Amino acid sequence: MLNLPCSKEEAMESMVYSYKHGFSGFAAKLTESQAQKIADLPEVIRVIPNHFYSLQTTRSWDYLGLSPQSPSNLLHDTNLGDGIIIGLLDTGIWPESEAFNDEGLGPIPGRWKGRCVSGDRFNATRACNRKLIGAKYFIHGFLAESDQPFNTTAAPDFLSPRDVFGHGTHTSTIAAGSFVRNASYRGLAPGLVRGGAPRARVAMYKVCWRTPLGALCSAADVLKAIDEAISDGVDVLSLSLGGELPLFSEVDERDGIATGSFHAVAKGIVVVCAGGNEGPASSTVENTAPWILTAAASTVDRSFPTRIVLGNNWTILGQAMFRGKEVGFTGLVYPENPGLLPTLPGICESLTLNNTPVAGNVVLCFTTLADLTPDVTAVRSVRAAGGVGVIIAKHPGDDLGPCSKDFPCIEVDYELGTQILYYIRSTRSPIVKLSPSTTLVGKPISTKVAYFSSRGPSSIAPANLKPDIAGPGVSILAASSPFDPSADGGFALHSGTSMATPLVSGIVALLKALHPSWSPAAIKSALVTTAWKTDPFGEPVFAEGEPQKPANPFDYGGGIVNPNKAAKPGLVYDMGTADYLKYLCAVGYNDSSISQLVGQSTYCPSPKPSILDVNLPSITIPNLRTSVTLTRTVTNVGPLESIYKALIDPPLGVHVAVRPGILAFNSTVKALSFAVEVSTTYKVNTGYYFGRLTWTGGVHAVTIPISVKTQIIQFYTDDN
Repeated sequence: MLNLPCSKEEAMESMVYSYKHGFSGFAAKLTESQAQKIADLPEVIRVIPNHFYSLQTTRSWDYLGLSPQSPSNLLHDTNLGDGIIIGLLDTGIWPESEAFNDEGLGPIPGRWKGRCVSGDRFNATRACNRKLIGAKYFIHGFLAESDQPFNTTAAPDFLSPRDVFGHGTHTSTIAAGSFVRNASYRGLAPGLVRGGAPRARVAMYKVCWRTPLGALCSAADVLKAIDEAISDGVDVLSLSLGGELPLFSEVDERDGIATGSFHAVAKGIVVVCAGGNEGPASSTVENTAPWILTAAASTVDRSFPTRIVLGNNWTILGQAMFRGKEVGFTGLVYPENPGLLPTLPGICESLTLNNTPVAGNVVLCFTTLADLTPDVTAVRSVRAAGGVGVIIAKHPGDDLGPCSKDFPCIEVDYELGTQILYYIRSTRSPIVKLSPSTTLVGKPISTKVAYFSSRGPSSIAPANLKPDIAGPGVSILAASSPFDPSADGGFALHSGTSMATPLVSGIVALLKALHPSWSPAAIKSALVTTAWKTDPFGEPVFAEGEPQKPANPFDYGGGIVNPNKAAKPGLVYDMGTADYLKYLCAVGYNDSSISQLVGQSTYCPSPKPSILDVNLPSITIPNLRTSVTLTRTVTNVGPLESIYKALIDPPLGVHVAVRPGILAFNSTVKALSFAVEVSTTYKVNTGYYFGRLTWTGGVHAVTIPISVKTQIIQFYTDDN
């Protein structure tokens, strides 16, 4: 006999959610034994435990060629994305922000079935308008984990769609914010703020809740939000969320994002997710299911130089967001760290001031953390001791963030930090002057893949290239919540793949408006195959790391997103639900396990299909021994009468042949397949080498990345 809630009242009390739009199921509070007994029932497909996810623009759009002043670009061709609905799963929204004004917008699209839900400090009638057309909150999964009532004492939050963190407000602005003139962060990054699709509508699904440890997002709540978004009628879903890497299966059965997004994509909804902020280490990318469009973060051609003038008249340009008064020439000190060799620099995060005279001085320290934010022990210690500024020498990175509104925390690289240290040690009374930060746009500021941006290959299915695309995600100016401590005047500069994700989502909304019949895979292909391999000005793109290196597909997928080219890609590598099921068969799922994962029965053919034949807009071979032949199919979305020729830039030491080498399309031939034979000349195990395959038809150049690793000895770890 099952030891389950036996009365109707007990069953209702244990119920958390019922899922019915994307798939059939429910979430409930059960003991492990109860969950196991339910899982053993023949009519039950799968039982998974709840778990949590965590959270993962004035210049961006001009940089990408989407200036509203331009008479012809994707922005104007789509009437600024009018009619498209973008759903965001995040921390909520601050509806009073000017970024969500509905000036000039027409009626809410008639197909919209969603609504705004009132709650704590959120009156739906007043908060929502023709821009913010949906606002819901989902907390039952979060509360079920703690079995405690909602408590705002330890970590204030609102039991409503209202945003405390500012994260959801920020991402919503980036995706679809309305025009706001003369925006800036305390005078930095000034200009016109707007979203990628400024006339698109916003629907917020609050799934992330404040805790003393930060924001947490329950998988049960995420699944419910996706389920309702499907029913509500969104066109695009933007999820700046991520969790632990799925280490146990090719598509983690515990992953609510992968499961929920499968059903959304099956309904024609494009799902864009953050690749994660665990870079620059390899195999750290998250949200790796092939039906998801996974975003990496890059910089734009903008920086915030901050002048450092030493007493010997040597001027250095550091980076900061310091907008206080200039620190005139004052003492410059360097606390030697006892216990370390005299030649080694003191470490910021374990800084010991000892007898160093800090009061009234600027302090130099070094850190091993590339993603250092200024709110560290060193800064607090210096301020507490009466110091007037900190110069932090570190690995190059992009996570600046304001130290405070009036206290300078200026970052330099190790080389410049060492030269400052030499100056300190070469004079009896070293002095320094610190000026407020300014904004620098354009050349010679280079484009880079951000240090923090998670990298491929996918740890669970390396033949599926991830991330897919990179977009600006560093120091992005957008609206925020008044509760955001780093905001000023309603705006904040934030960095992360959390920012790159809604930026890509905004571009997807424009493409959806231009090509309403395109599948999610076709839109993904258009973005990947037309992406910039250089920056928009033709300069090389580097990937920050130790050391910095030229970017490759594991850093930025197809490249830097190029919205105007993506509007007319020529050819697309299209896929549908059947292709994704083929992928699951290829990575080892059988009919039963696929049913458990996606709630849909299928037939896995014998022999098992090759993952290399899944119609991805990329070719990644993680274990080439001698040679392999794979297939791809392209669909013509350009002129009916089109001829394309294959151009191959092979990876080093790898031979690539394409047959046929010419594809001819006409009014009756709209899709053609081709074979790619890849062989290696290496006789030893190698790392990855990179190349590309381009179909060129004069006007169009349809490029996919090729990544190949020779592995003569299979399943061998080479520690030499």
